[in-house]
Amino acid sequence: MLIVMKLDAPRTDIDRVKEKIRALGYVPHEIPGDHRLAIGITGNKSRPDAEQFLNLPSVLEAIPITKPFKLVSRDVKPEDSIVDVNDEAIGARELTIIAGPCSVESRQQIIDIACTLKECGIKFLRGGAYKPRTSPYSFQGYKTEALQYLKDARDITGLRIVTEVKDTETLPMVAECADVLQVGARNMQNYSLLEAVGAQRKPVLLKRGLSATIEELLMAAEYVLNGGNYNVILCERGIRTFEPATRNTLDLNAIPIIKKLSHLPVIVDPSHGIGVWDGVAAMSLAAIAAGADGLIIEVHPDPAMALSDGYQSLKPSKFKILLDKLEQLAQIMDRTFTRSPQSVEAIR
Repeated sequence: MLIVMKLDAPRTDIDRVKEKIRALGYVPHEIPGDHRLAIGITGNKSRPDAEQFLNLPSVLEAIPITKPFKLVSRDVKPEDSIVDVNDEAIGARELTIIAGPCSVESRQQIIDIACTLKECGIKFLRGGAYKPRTSPYSFQGYKTEALQYLKDARDITGLRIVTEVKDTETLPMVAECADVLQVGARNMQNYSLLEAVGAQRKPVLLKRGLSATIEELLMAAEYVLNGGNYNVILCERGIRTFEPATRNTLDLNAIPIIKKLSHLPVIVDPSHGIGVWDGVAAMSLAAIAAGADGLIIEVHPDPAMALSDGYQSLKPSKFKILLDKLEQLAQIMDRTFTRSPQSVEAIR
């Protein structure tokens, strides 16, 4: 159920409604909006009686929520959510581009790439420190050492760090480094991890599982919001289908569907989505045309020598060409894409 209150409701009235919800054994979730203030109710096994709330001061209406996902639903919040990452907004009119290598391979490698991205006007650096892999013999990442290298890259360039957290055990260390916690496709339904990042207040980039439906993705996000962390960004990264020509099938259909169902921002991972470098640019442009709020793209200076996912990584020269095209497309899509390249030659 959703309790809709007057936008100018005094704090005493808001707290009174929340106290009433708790007294009934439920959990209140205060959801401010541009045109209304709402309080979502979770934890109820049956529909609460609306009459218990309608007579409280400043309450306008009590709306039943029939969808299984509640807090992520547009029924709860009609306007788009904007996630703030150290003064950079994800989900606003400005497109967000996150770029970098699949894995942090050395201190010099990640600093060099960070500097290159800074010179391109990019504000977010991706790089894996912990790498959940299908084979136990594949490169698993340099772990805590890589986290330190990411911190060094941020200290030098000011880029915000996006890196994957693979389990609850390493979450505190990753959270201390990351500006955005990435929950990978294999962990989309790791409910213990979702609950743990829900207890965090750092933004979470939640990737769609390999064979997950849109509803399952939204229900996974619900775990995080239900834990009190409303800073969630959804990521479409391709799903497993019968087609072997590409690594995955990038489900661009999901973008407008998710946008219709949920207020959370949506970005797309075209690198994993298609899995071949020469298709990444096309899928990137298509994703923005479909309404995505941004992209997460793998960029590596020497993909042939990459320790993971080299075949789907763009060289910096190809990445720069794509950025020019995205700049043009943004205008058509009534978005902005502001690039402020900064020279970092002095600190290389």
